[in-house]
Amino acid sequence: MENRGDVELASSWESDVHTAADAVHEVARIFKDINLNIEKDDIVKTASDAEAASLKKYGTPGLARSVENVLQEAFEIFNYRMRMNHPRFFGFIPGPASPFSWLGETVTSAFNSFSGSRLQGSGPGAIETELIHWMASKAGLPATTAGGLSVSGGSMANLTAMVLARDHTMPCEKWPLGVAYVSDQTHSSVAKGLRILGFQAKQIHKIPSDEHFRMDVSSLKQAIQSDRDAGLCPFVIIASCGTTNTGSVDPLHGIVDVGRQEGLWIHVDGAYGASALLSESRAPLLDGLGGVDSISWDAHKWLFQTYGCGVLLVRDKEHLAQSFHTDAEYIRDAADGEDIPNFWNLGLELTRPARIMKLWFTLRILGVDKVDKVITHGCRLAEAAEMQLRSTPDWEVTSAASLAIVTFRFVPGGKNDDELDALNDAISKQLVLENVGGILTTKVKGKVVLRICALSPLLTESKMKAIIQEVDSVGRKVLQGFL
Repeated sequence: MENRGDVELASSWESDVHTAADAVHEVARIFKDINLNIEKDDIVKTASDAEAASLKKYGTPGLARSVENVLQEAFEIFNYRMRMNHPRFFGFIPGPASPFSWLGETVTSAFNSFSGSRLQGSGPGAIETELIHWMASKAGLPATTAGGLSVSGGSMANLTAMVLARDHTMPCEKWPLGVAYVSDQTHSSVAKGLRILGFQAKQIHKIPSDEHFRMDVSSLKQAIQSDRDAGLCPFVIIASCGTTNTGSVDPLHGIVDVGRQEGLWIHVDGAYGASALLSESRAPLLDGLGGVDSISWDAHKWLFQTYGCGVLLVRDKEHLAQSFHTDAEYIRDAADGEDIPNFWNLGLELTRPARIMKLWFTLRILGVDKVDKVITHGCRLAEAAEMQLRSTPDWEVTSAASLAIVTFRFVPGGKNDDELDALNDAISKQLVLENVGGILTTKVKGKVVLRICALSPLLTESKMKAIIQEVDSVGRKVLQGFL
């Protein structure tokens, strides 16, 4: 005889399925409303101390509540956020997510497929294997040996690559003498990854960049030779393809030549810029990428995915298994296959979601031609902003438009560098306050500058020029307060 409590529990679980499925319609309605009216919304909405304190009352589970009630709580919570999909948000790497990525993630989470082994997720595993090969081919890596895996983002991709570089260039007894080479524009996640692996700050040597913010190859060669003469063990060069600050691309051919001559691993942080490979007009900027050993590539940056969708590509997929393959009694039934690997043997994660499926879903719907157009469009937006800035008095372009990024600053006469730094800081804050644009600051050559990363398909070149005119008006208004 069935236990009554068990029957009631099973019935309740089945009822929950119906309730959740019905609630999806309300979520879809809100999603549609938010995205179709995004231009009218605040670009940035940050909870005040009082609002944050009020939100915290939702933070603990407490008694059971209705789905409708908790959905309303969720909508209130998520109202306090930076609208990365807003066409006027230009800070960081905006990464406006395609609605098809959201839909793809919804479908993926519905099936909740484990993507660590062939046994548990052969369908998603087959797609991940093939999509990785396709992306590697776009990068120019050799078809016979190249491979990789999906990861949560650029930080994890860079960390994984540093493990490969360490393991396959020097014996473990040399690790305390290992030296990694970055430029003064390299993303901070690289140094973090090296630190996690036990390398000290003194083992990360920073190479200066040239006037175009690209790693100086002659300085790199000199540094390697000097370190060898000092008894150190150079093991990896980390180049950049689309730096966060300026969108610059390091001289890949020259770096590859040095790396091959010296026997070093060559990694490229292409988390942002590698997506330009899918733009027919911009892909030549990445020429030489096929000569490297590993590449990080974030789909949630310029391939319009929701967060948590990155990729690591490698020249030789065997290196992944050599560094990460493990075994245990409880996974003995999940054997590797030649056509679909056990991805838990290729990286750090054992439990891993089928995160690449939303990228596959998006690309299958959009097609490569539309992806090309959207990526190229972002580049043109930044170029339009640069053109407008150069024709506007008292504005200085501090780095030319490169891969949809341009930096600039307001430089009215009669102000010293410290005053100009403070002025441009104030302009950025006022632009956000007035909802003119999410234009944040960074530093270029030690000076505070404003930065635009323009990726939104909702923005036109004429609208971009109009935004720069608004920026100028705000800048002059803020200047009055500094006089």
